[in-house]
Amino acid sequence: QVQLIESGGGLVQAGGSLRLSCTASGLTLSSYKMGWFRQAPGKEREFVAAFSWSWSGLNTHDADSLKGRFTISRDTAKGTVYLQMNSLKPEDTAVYYCAADRSITLVTSISGYDYWGQGTQVTVSS
Repeated sequence: QVQLIESGGGLVQAGGSLRLSCTASGLTLSSYKMGWFRQAPGKEREFVAAFSWSWSGLNTHDADSLKGRFTISRDTAKGTVYLQMNSLKPEDTAVYYCAADRSITLVTSISGYDYWGQGTQVTVSS
């Protein structure tokens, strides 16, 4: 079965960086769309970044508010998707989730993903 395991979260000072990892098993990265979402306390889960597939190949999607600071990447051989987070701010504090799905639609929507990891906590201190 599909399993997603996130790692790399922790406590960091504002302005610092973290790289999150999502190791996937039971799927092939080239056959699934892979996304990162986050959920801050008292807020809804929101889209961060994703890879999807279309007739033209691999596509990258980023939340407009995070462009320039957060970058998604992947290592197909390792079955791992990464989220590089730079210039972190206290408002980036959240649980970060990795998600996967075989469909090519609803890339930025929670409802577009069937499989979720357990999440990894990121805390940014001011």
